[in-house]
Amino acid sequence: MSGFANRLIAWQRTYGRHDLPWQGADAYRVWLSEIMLQQTQVSTVIPYYQRFTASFPTVASLAAASEEQVLTHWSGLGYYARGRNLHRAAQIVVEKHRGEFPRQHEQILELPGIGRSTAAAICALAFHEHRAILDGNVRRVLERYCGIAGWAGNREVEGKLWQQAEALLPQRDIAAYTQALMDLGATVCTRSKPKCGECPVQAGCVAFNTGRTNELPTPRPRKAMPEKHATFLLLMHGNDILLEKRPGSGIWGGLWCPPQFDDEAAARGWFMRNGMTASHGERLETFTHTFTHFKLHITPLKIQLSHKPLRAAQPGSLWLDAGEALRAAIPTPVRKVLENLGRSS
Repeated sequence: MSGFANRLIAWQRTYGRHDLPWQGADAYRVWLSEIMLQQTQVSTVIPYYQRFTASFPTVASLAAASEEQVLTHWSGLGYYARGRNLHRAAQIVVEKHRGEFPRQHEQILELPGIGRSTAAAICALAFHEHRAILDGNVRRVLERYCGIAGWAGNREVEGKLWQQAEALLPQRDIAAYTQALMDLGATVCTRSKPKCGECPVQAGCVAFNTGRTNELPTPRPRKAMPEKHATFLLLMHGNDILLEKRPGSGIWGGLWCPPQFDDEAAARGWFMRNGMTASHGERLETFTHTFTHFKLHITPLKIQLSHKPLRAAQPGSLWLDAGEALRAAIPTPVRKVLENLGRSS
């Protein structure tokens, strides 16, 4: 076993994280945690994971749930394609593998929403297989330790990182080593202000020894983030609000949202065409929701209706009490709007 792996495993036993609810769990729960942890911090994931496993304790129970139930539990975690892929993958596990999470790396890779690193993490942590992972934290550790410059999204740089990840693998204690790598990146080798004095592999770290800790990893090339605008039409009747189910693909796919338009004129035109009458209306404060690749500036228009329109009976639309809507499958910006409505009422 390499000195790098030895020191990491020894460090993890004393200083690593040992109280994460998915540690030592079966493949189903390791998989859940790995999907939830994509683009999301551990502190945010833990309560979602606990609610999710309480409602769906097995892969079969997840497969049997409706997409609506799954997305309701996912509401607020963001990147909702993860929740939809999770649900579909559970159904495939039941259909093709009799409800037993597959052990073969190639079979795991076939499931929707699972890439090379996630499949390897499941194999390493649940089945103790000799597999290298390369999630965000591990990438940062290897970029600094091995002195690999260049943005990790570049294919050549990513190839170098996978080579190092494979080369440094120990022959045994693979689960402990994998956990150690993730823990080191999350708690010591952090993006800003890394705690190099606490690092068990500092002596061999190229970035530390050459004074490049702040340079590595190389940041993503900067480019202007596109900005878009949207208008939410908050149609209220008393404390009830009209919500529509979004199409299955695209942002917020399958979630419940107020009618959404490109601008205020389009929203008002739709309102008039549907023959609605308002007793009161107001423009609420515009706020910004940031996605990975663009910013969305949202202006809510709150309209108090004098009566509920026939549209309430149409498929894909429903009226919900604003408080009850907070427990539905809604995206974060809609949750923010509804919470503000509750505070102002």
